[in-house]
Amino acid sequence: MANAIFRVPNPTNEPVLTYAPGTVERDEVQAMLKKLKSEKWDIPMIIGGKEIKTGKTAKIHPPHELSHTLGEYHLGTSEHVQMAIDAAMKAKKNWENMPWEDRAAIFLKAADLLSGPFRAKMNAATMLGQSKNVFQAEIDAVAEWADFLRYNVLYMTQIYQEQPFSPKDTWNRVEYRPLEGFVFALTPFNFTSIAGNLPGAPALMGNTVVWKPARTQIYSARVIMEIFKEAGLPDGVINMINVGGATAGKVIFEHKDFGGLHFTGSMETFQYLWKKIGENISKYKSFPRIVGETGGKDFVMVHNSADAKQVATALTRGAFEYQGQKCSAASRAYIPKSMWDDVLKYLKEDLDSFKKGTVEDFSNFFNAVIDESAFDNITWYIEEAKKDKGAEVIIGGSYDKSKGYFIDPTVIKTDDPHYRTMEEEIFGPVLTIYTYDDKDYENTLQILDNTSPYGLTGAIFAKDRDAILLAVDKLRNAAGNFYINDKPTGAVVGQQPFGGARASGTNDKAGSSLNLYRWISPRTIKENFVTPTDYRYPFLG
Repeated sequence: MANAIFRVPNPTNEPVLTYAPGTVERDEVQAMLKKLKSEKWDIPMIIGGKEIKTGKTAKIHPPHELSHTLGEYHLGTSEHVQMAIDAAMKAKKNWENMPWEDRAAIFLKAADLLSGPFRAKMNAATMLGQSKNVFQAEIDAVAEWADFLRYNVLYMTQIYQEQPFSPKDTWNRVEYRPLEGFVFALTPFNFTSIAGNLPGAPALMGNTVVWKPARTQIYSARVIMEIFKEAGLPDGVINMINVGGATAGKVIFEHKDFGGLHFTGSMETFQYLWKKIGENISKYKSFPRIVGETGGKDFVMVHNSADAKQVATALTRGAFEYQGQKCSAASRAYIPKSMWDDVLKYLKEDLDSFKKGTVEDFSNFFNAVIDESAFDNITWYIEEAKKDKGAEVIIGGSYDKSKGYFIDPTVIKTDDPHYRTMEEEIFGPVLTIYTYDDKDYENTLQILDNTSPYGLTGAIFAKDRDAILLAVDKLRNAAGNFYINDKPTGAVVGQQPFGGARASGTNDKAGSSLNLYRWISPRTIKENFVTPTDYRYPFLG
């Protein structure tokens, strides 16, 4: 039996490989792309460690190459949701009683498998299934998920070491129990790392999980489950189901053992789920933990002391990397009129240089949006802007879904700071610019703060320190992740814990210990070494 206090390996952020011509990693991922395209995956649900195939399937196509079929996945029913809950509850006792260092070892091994032998496969699956270029896949599916796995282990040990003071004759201690019940993880398409972390973080803390990935991310979700299995995660700890959201919710949110929701998705969906949980609150054994990161209407605020080229680069990257399909993507910018011409010149130069197309051509910066529903929604906003008097499409605005869901990077200029594309989340490659009189900087900060219901990410560009300080103060609640002279995307685990408030979620900061606290239920234990034998207190004398 172990009788030592173990120290886990000190994590460092996973290096992001370059995939430059001539590198080993480039050759490996290109070979893997060819291999995966030559195969047809038959993707089951994983419940209690068993592969569940129903025979009712849906096909998977690369968003950028609709003529190709990557495989198909098996669709489940409410019966499979119940099976997943049963499997999670069956696995719960052994998993939560496993020594913490053994749970840690599984997740640390998963990180090394991911960044080692599974690196090319994880990247290639994300590239093909979600239409990410190799760099966007690398920073997400490998580097960020590996960071989540390693840093969460460190945070777990830090939490466990937090213990109370003990006076003479007494020993006070706190144990950090998992939640009493199962956790439901509901994950989005756009980040493979989020798909791995939302079920993984509660599991690390001793919980068992029912996981529903987005249907447009199931291709790389299969690789996530492969890695967990190879790392030694016991059967039933994480159960992957492929069902509709309503089907999952009907069973899960009426189950007495529902213990928590770990969610990333739209504000509207999160509000609906919160309401359903509230309607069923009397059915649950405990009050469920509700953790959610939703959308954003992320801003770049520019002061006239900023550098125009730096601003343009931040807009190019912040708004258009991964086709703007990031909850942190820059989608509105406030630029002083005195520097607008320079910013526009540099922005046009950048966007004119973009190549777009398949992820297999590494010279393509830009790829496809995720599916037809997203394509139709994004292009609706573009067409409305073309018609509306208060807006003008000044760059891009073209699109085509004959071969894949391609939308050109689009820039809209408006004279109305409350125009719909300044306020509403679009989740695509659309950036809206509002120019303001230089003297109205402080007033524009106020407009920005009151424009959108969201509060996820934002950036201020300025050389003038007083202008920076004013923005930091005025925009205190406008963004949970605030950037100074940097684009509002690219948070790194352990460096910039991620999350936002207002309509952007519960701000539980994935990438820090704050998120892990939500998946534990502490118990305080007091042990008295010299137990009283007389009820009388001194004041009675």
